[in-house]
Amino acid sequence: MARPADDSLAFLTGDVVAAARRLLGCHIVRELDGERLVGRIVETEAYHQTDAASHSYKGRTMRTDVMFGPAGHAYVYFTYGMHYCMNVVTGEEGEGSAVLIRAVEPLEGIAALRLRRPNMPDAQLTNGPAKLCQALGVTKALNGHDLRQAPLRLHIQPALPDEAVTTTVRIGISKDIDRPWRFYVTGSPFISKP
Repeated sequence: MARPADDSLAFLTGDVVAAARRLLGCHIVRELDGERLVGRIVETEAYHQTDAASHSYKGRTMRTDVMFGPAGHAYVYFTYGMHYCMNVVTGEEGEGSAVLIRAVEPLEGIAALRLRRPNMPDAQLTNGPAKLCQALGVTKALNGHDLRQAPLRLHIQPALPDEAVTTTVRIGISKDIDRPWRFYVTGSPFISKP
């Protein structure tokens, strides 16, 4: 059963790139319909207001307001008219930065995840930002949610060693494409794209 090794989210108030790397290995715990769903974060991407690919690049808006709020909250947005994506807000208040959770490895509640993503092999249940939101039942209703509290919590785990982490450029964007701000657990079969 997944339990936090360290419940301090203090590192989230620092640099978004460091936070994106540090979140690898941590657990997302979702309580939904009487089920406990747990995923180990295996892929992340950093986004900052100085970065043209970030939603916060053009300043604070109704959509991005949460990104400028306190660290440790969820920034959930709707994209392509059909998918939700979940981020962890980082930085000091007033700084628009967040880490996109791109993929998790299912640890608990796999049967419930399969119900939300039927006919998918386990490695494809949560191997993308929209897929993991569908599997975990994360919607816009959780935008701004404090990730220290149920029904969606972030449990900090020990930091992964450097040899266990691969760093690359981000994917699925058209601006600021050369920043090496994507991190994933090396060799994980649960990431969105090798």
